[in-house]
Amino acid sequence: MAIQWFPGHMHLTRKAIAERIKEIDVVIEVLDARLPGSSANPLLAELTGHRPSLKILNKQDVADAGRTALWLDHYNAQPGTRALALSASDGAAVQMLAPACHALAPGRGGMAKPMRVLICGVPNVGKSTLINALSGKRQAKTGDEAGITKLEQRITLADDFYLYDTPGLLWPRIIVPQSGYNLAASGAVGRNAYDEELVALELLDYLRRHYPGLLAARYKVNGAEALKDEEVLEAIGRQRGALLGKGRVNTQKAAEIVITEFRSATLGRITLETPEEFAQWLAAGQAQDAERLAKKEARRNKGQNSV
Repeated sequence: MAIQWFPGHMHLTRKAIAERIKEIDVVIEVLDARLPGSSANPLLAELTGHRPSLKILNKQDVADAGRTALWLDHYNAQPGTRALALSASDGAAVQMLAPACHALAPGRGGMAKPMRVLICGVPNVGKSTLINALSGKRQAKTGDEAGITKLEQRITLADDFYLYDTPGLLWPRIIVPQSGYNLAASGAVGRNAYDEELVALELLDYLRRHYPGLLAARYKVNGAEALKDEEVLEAIGRQRGALLGKGRVNTQKAAEIVITEFRSATLGRITLETPEEFAQWLAAGQAQDAERLAKKEARRNKGQNSV
């Protein structure tokens, strides 16, 4: 099941970014350090063109440090791009952002040429927390829920530094299935757009192959690598007392536990993708989408010829 979520206010955000980008010097894209590829918006790259880009891998304190280093290398190797890993709640780390923007646009600064920065990201990535840390005051609403910010606002960080905040933005069609699951697991997708059990099973499929030790430590599920995803979920449900009548496992409750504890990092420091993995997923998704479009075009042509 492909996960898609593009509510009405995102159409407005898309239009607002397309209009605002004409006067922007640097684009800050806030990514989730636990899914740096899946939380990078391909629509944003299309809208912002060749503007200098600062990629912020937020929530690095709950991500796999070794994998974060791989992603920093990946993004820093891209032209016109700089990448930093931090935690939005770390005020000292956040203060690196302004100098990084000036390094990307050295010709901007001073009252005659103020720095104009657009900050974007998928929902629930911690963008508002980052803005509040930057400004030293509560200027943006925060919450553990997708879609808190609904309107663009301009925030003055200094007399010559303007920050334009935009609502969390996804893209109309997520062509990488793994990205949809990872975004749902992280809380970037509205609750009505996905099935929690399915997302939990996909999450466990990755964890049992890459982080079996964390599953054993948290849920006492040993040898998870050799188990089926459903067996791991049932074992977690039994261990945590998520039971129905006659000893049956409440898999919905078990799924909620797994997703909640991933989001809160109770499970440990986890990153759900490497640059190499994501490149493979993207290539497969692009190939499948091209095949879908070709079939659609063939049906359209067939219909026209039959008239």
